[in-house]
Amino acid sequence: MVERAGRVEGKVAIVTGAGSTPGPGIGTGKATAVVLAREGASVLLADLYPERAEETQRMIEEEGGKAEVFAADVTRAADCAAMVRAAVDAFGTVDILVNNIGRAALGTVVDTDEDAWDQAMDINLRTAFLASKYAVPVMAGQGGGSIVNVSSISALRGDGTVAYSAAKGGLIAMTVDMAYSHGRQGIRVNAVAPGHITTPMVLSVSAPGARAEFMNTMRSEAGLLGTPGTGWDVAWAATFLASDEARWITGATLPVESGVLSVTPLMMASHLRGVPEPGE
Repeated sequence: MVERAGRVEGKVAIVTGAGSTPGPGIGTGKATAVVLAREGASVLLADLYPERAEETQRMIEEEGGKAEVFAADVTRAADCAAMVRAAVDAFGTVDILVNNIGRAALGTVVDTDEDAWDQAMDINLRTAFLASKYAVPVMAGQGGGSIVNVSSISALRGDGTVAYSAAKGGLIAMTVDMAYSHGRQGIRVNAVAPGHITTPMVLSVSAPGARAEFMNTMRSEAGLLGTPGTGWDVAWAATFLASDEARWITGATLPVESGVLSVTPLMMASHLRGVPEPGE
């Protein structure tokens, strides 16, 4: 029997936002870091809250993987430069960068204030710009690498989060331009667009109870598969795009959303109406 090497065996990865918001389930950054480690990568776990990344590190090391924690505010250029240096110092290079950080808030162009707009751009877009700015030269110097940007279907469909949606849309545009600019340096740049997944961050915006359970069920029923999505689903997609299995894929956005972008809302009405409102 031939043993298959891990998808990213011997690679070095940086995952930003590699901890999870406290609560049930698993965030996309934590899940992605764990899957990359399971598939053979050494992972630098960057997070504003190092104690959260330390939980990810423990999980990886308990499974025999390699990971180091780096505390960073990746809205700051100096922190991003230091993050890349830390990966090189710890593991020798950088082959993979997963720009995972994101935060959403409800708001239209009318009721979103300038501070909230700027914060959304900083957290969801500036972080990916700065992390890539310092990782790309390392990748180019060794002849290649892979960058995966975690966007959202909010970039492609309206959902009342104007600043977040604009930032995630900008991230997709940046993905395409980076793929063009750095392809001949051997660097592939792709994006993942998660849909109505359930993560600790999603659960943190609503109090536990019947209403939260109702919304979780609605998220599942809105998709063609009728099943819930989690951070693991994003992690598997990101790991594929980071791996050499995707060697001829660049400038692409991979939806991870149970097919919600492939159907009109009207066609899902019967499934959604079948979910009883709390109290009924």
